Amino acid sequence: MAYEIGPVLTGLGLEAELIAEIEQNGKLVKVREDMPLISPGMRATSFPLVMEGTLRVMREDAEGNEIFLYYLTGGDACAMSISCCLGTQMSQFKAVAETDTLLWMVPMKLVDEWMGKYRSFRKFVIDSYQERFDELMQTVDSIAFMNMDERLMKYLLDKKQSSGSYVIHKTHEQIARELNTSRVVVSRLLKKLEREEKVELFRNRVEVM
Repeated sequence: MAYEIGPVLTGLGLEAELIAEIEQNGKLVKVREDMPLISPGMRATSFPLVMEGTLRVMREDAEGNEIFLYYLTGGDACAMSISCCLGTQMSQFKAVAETDTLLWMVPMKLVDEWMGKYRSFRKFVIDSYQERFDELMQTVDSIAFMNMDERLMKYLLDKKQSSGSYVIHKTHEQIARELNTSRVVVSRLLKKLEREEKVELFRNRVEVM
């Protein structure tokens, strides 16, 4: 049975004619948990719309160190993917499937055409830029102005919100890598949060209280 993307697109406020074009020209791609969608140095050839699941977007340096930027969930589009599509630039970020994720991939050559042709699509792209920019500013603020324990708590709350679950299936090592710190620091701060009754710790998972 073909995947019905219409309800997701209708929820984004897109015109019926545009929805028909997206359905006709796109294709469904399933990305398994922990699989990368795009990595630094790659050139984006398609514009991804998240149908189901969650993508984790990160910045990665030359040594492979990563820092978490934001999550993308159902109905979201990545502003940096849009930039790559429109500017035919190499990617400077990394997107990985946080969970099994369904994406509707549209050829990038149509993105510019639709922005001129459909007001709703232009608004969707601009709104996506604004939402991702706001999230990036929150990340910058957390790095610049928050203590590591505050950054860790924000990370856990962001993860809870994106997944819709209080249970976070992450090891201390994985959390440390995404926050660009050490496992020892994360373990110590998680213990502190547990004493403050903000989280409960289990093997390979954290539950937000």
